[in-house]
Amino acid sequence: MEQQGSQNAQEPLPCANNCGFFGSPATRNLCSKCFRDSLRRAEAQAASVAATATDALTTSSSSAAASAGPEPATAAATDQEVGKGKSGRCAACGRKVGLMGFECRCGGVFCGAHRYSDRHGCGYDYRGAGRDAIARANPVVRADKQVDKL
Repeated sequence: MEQQGSQNAQEPLPCANNCGFFGSPATRNLCSKCFRDSLRRAEAQAASVAATATDALTTSSSSAAASAGPEPATAAATDQEVGKGKSGRCAACGRKVGLMGFECRCGGVFCGAHRYSDRHGCGYDYRGAGRDAIARANPVVRADKQVDKL
């Protein structure tokens, strides 16, 4: 009989968002989907607050550095690159690549069909990079200037 009493105390409660599913006290009386959504919203708010704080610091430091030179433009470009991250989709066809995405030297992530440079119209200069690598690996050797050797 004690088991029936404990079962009545733990009856499933409806979700606090009234979505039609049942919630649990461990998830603040929300169903799993609503709980996950609330966590994402909280993370997004925290990220936006951090971004506004970073922007405020950047604008105050950029106004001080504006008289020094053109460095704020490069700082803004690096902030955009850091914010992008890995998209998880092929840059050519938009297919989901998941963990098997191939990163190209041009900076894009591609699926198996578009991983080669001729398949996705790569803008990276492989020939120039090869020339530079060979030039670095083989420095120019010049003979000593000895005019009166004989």
